[in-house]
Amino acid sequence: MFTGIIEGLGTITTIRSAGQGKRLTIKADCSLDQTKTGDSIAVNGVCLTAVVINGKSFEADVSPETFSKTTFGKAKIGDQVNLERALRLSDRIDGHLVSGHIDGISSIKNIKTSGNAIIITFEVTEFLSRYMIRKGSIAVDGISLTINNCDKTSFEVSIIPHSAKLTNLGFKKIGDYVNLETDMIGKYVERFIINDDYEEQKSKKLSRKSLIDKQFLAKSGFL
Repeated sequence: MFTGIIEGLGTITTIRSAGQGKRLTIKADCSLDQTKTGDSIAVNGVCLTAVVINGKSFEADVSPETFSKTTFGKAKIGDQVNLERALRLSDRIDGHLVSGHIDGISSIKNIKTSGNAIIITFEVTEFLSRYMIRKGSIAVDGISLTINNCDKTSFEVSIIPHSAKLTNLGFKKIGDYVNLETDMIGKYVERFIINDDYEEQKSKKLSRKSLIDKQFLAKSGFL
């Protein structure tokens, strides 16, 4: 589990085949002290396992599934990536809870400035936009950000100079791709509602004489 608060940038130094997948070597510009083999590191928001650690460099395997679902499918040697080590239970959660499991990728539609802020608009599919709300949280390449505005095909975030300087969003251009992880709360709520509807229909089939249902509970003030 992560928070979306980036610790530093890394540079992909090698990409080589590893079975059906790939193995990346990444050199970090931040300390990897106390990081050990087997630890999780979010790389552009993707939860990877460090299999080799050598000073400020580490190696991580990327499965074919991850390559097909994330921007690692387009990764090149020299690319800069955002790094965050796994959350410790004693840490402050300054961003929001991020699992490191990517929901999809998006491309940058527009970049503009407003005062000292950078406003970035991303294209998005309706499959992902249904989990987005205005002022809700989203992880973009692993960065915890607040959604300014959103609709069915796009969303907008505001980047302060500090975030632009310390993350790879400061180097992004229109047309570049990023990994997205939507807020997990929305996904759980959707799942609960689907299950509740299923159980409600099942209950009605088993006992059509029952007068207690969702509408009754809501009308009576229980929901």
